[in-house]
Amino acid sequence: MVAVAILAAGRGTRMKSSLPKVLHPLGAKSLVERVLDSVAEIQPRRVFVIVGYEADRVREALTAYAAQENLGYSIEFVEQTEQLGTGHAVQQLLPQLQGFDEELLVLNGDVPLLRPSTIGQLLDTHRSRGNSATILTAQLPDPTGYGRVFCGDHDQFESIIEHRDCTPEQRQNARINAGIYCFDWPKLEQVLPTLTTNNDQAEYYITDAVNYLSPVTAMDVADYQEIFGINDRVQLANAYGILQTRKREELMRAGVLLIDPASVTIDDGVTVGEETVIEPQTHLRGNTTIGENCRLGPGSLIENSTIGDGVTVMYSVVSDSTIAKDSRVGPFAHLRGHADIGAGCRIGNFVEVKQSTIGDRTNAAHLAYLGNATLAERVNIGAGTITANYDGVHKHPTMIGAGSKTGANSVLVAPITIGENVTIAAGSTITKDVEADSLAIGRARQVSRKGWKLKSAPTTSD
Repeated sequence: MVAVAILAAGRGTRMKSSLPKVLHPLGAKSLVERVLDSVAEIQPRRVFVIVGYEADRVREALTAYAAQENLGYSIEFVEQTEQLGTGHAVQQLLPQLQGFDEELLVLNGDVPLLRPSTIGQLLDTHRSRGNSATILTAQLPDPTGYGRVFCGDHDQFESIIEHRDCTPEQRQNARINAGIYCFDWPKLEQVLPTLTTNNDQAEYYITDAVNYLSPVTAMDVADYQEIFGINDRVQLANAYGILQTRKREELMRAGVLLIDPASVTIDDGVTVGEETVIEPQTHLRGNTTIGENCRLGPGSLIENSTIGDGVTVMYSVVSDSTIAKDSRVGPFAHLRGHADIGAGCRIGNFVEVKQSTIGDRTNAAHLAYLGNATLAERVNIGAGTITANYDGVHKHPTMIGAGSKTGANSVLVAPITIGENVTIAAGSTITKDVEADSLAIGRARQVSRKGWKLKSAPTTSD
């Protein structure tokens, strides 16, 4: 089985940030987290992350990520106290891999767009060709500024020539080095101590090791965008655009209709069922699952939530919540903090639901707040109803039984239990439990004073 080394020691000064470059977010995950995800399919025996700048911060972030994601492998951290080049980084593995006799895959923590299939193909090519080293390369439309990789028959590696050193004819070669390698470790282990700093940057380059190994072949990546590295925030934004294009195309080919794809953002961990329509300015984030035949948007944000079949969410925000089939949400509703909406419900205009369970076929059509509440099926919440769940120190629950109704501008002061088939009169403030099959009225008696007029204010003279 293969070992993996991810180079993640650099600061990334062009990011203009105190955050280590590899921890910058690209969608829902950081750059280096995406690299870690990409190697799961090859089932590596060992995975090393070579850290340097803000090493403790990188360790902490990736340890938490590994525990949360169940990666299938453990991460070993190796510190590169001085950043003296890619070759120097890989040299740090010499004590770690003593006696290891299989392949070492070298990846970069700031190259987050590699598909797992590409990594698998690189490893398969390396093994089938019996190589000492295999270099991932790409054919760029404009390779200006990149070193060119020259190969003979059957992609046998011959040399890498920097752009400035290429003749005009050599510059016509569009094949460039992606900086991704697969090595036969026992052979690389012998070469690593011989690397020198005889170059303009006075650094140890892993590319120099290739010159001492044989046979070496190059493998072109099918999609050159996969090898794009991130050095500044412009490139970070461009990488996000590439991920979005991939995701949109994946969903549209799977039967999802995007009305205006360019205005929509969808994290790569989101799943969407067939025949769902995604309207403009809709954003799906995190671990979100959308069912079939839904209509989302326009103008909705849904994150870390599960949406059943046939659900409509219009101009609304849904986070960390669940909506069962055939329910309608919005416009301008807010579901958060583990709201659980049943089937066939209506959560309408300017309704907020927080940490509550709403039973099937229950309606809260407009202007309501339901917090820490449990509503049974077929409840109707009148306009302006709120559950007063917070006493300034603690949150308290509200329970409403099946078939009950609240009138407009009702206040339910928690903790409180409303039985089944209860009607609460409009304008009531209810502070005590109400038994089933009752009418509850909790408002002051109206007083009218005939002929009453506001007294005129006294006049003043200068």
